[in-house]
Amino acid sequence: MSLFTPEFGLAFWMLVVFLLLFGILAKFAWPSIMRSMDERAAYIDKGVEYARDAEAEREKAKADVQALLAEARQQQMEVLQQTERLKREIIAKAQETATEEAKRISEAAQVAVEQARREAELQLRRQVASLSLQIAEKVMRKELSSDKAQAEIVEKLLDELEHKD
Repeated sequence: MSLFTPEFGLAFWMLVVFLLLFGILAKFAWPSIMRSMDERAAYIDKGVEYARDAEAEREKAKADVQALLAEARQQQMEVLQQTERLKREIIAKAQETATEEAKRISEAAQVAVEQARREAELQLRRQVASLSLQIAEKVMRKELSSDKAQAEIVEKLLDELEHKD
């Protein structure tokens, strides 16, 4: 049983060494541990705040894209209405010309009307294609802005912090 019951001297020296070691750790190790814990908490708080800011920026960019899309749709409708009006005017003029000169050159007038219609449609297609490309360019610029890259960096940093724990 003497193996399991320590003597008073051994217990005394064990207590002295423990208190000495506790004092050294409390003086030198504990402040640096607490300081690093505080720094890490501040870093995590800053990352969360940055993520919230990035989310708010993303929502703002999304609203801007929606506004641009609505404006582009409105412009597209206006262009379509103008081209429709122009098409009607061209057709009306072509019909008047065709009826006046129908007796002498009815075949030539029909070719002119058809050509005018094709040109109006071609012009309409070119304008719509140009507007569509401009819209797509604006949308792509917004989607590829630095906010997305910043959001990805924040996500990566948060993942790294989670893996360190």
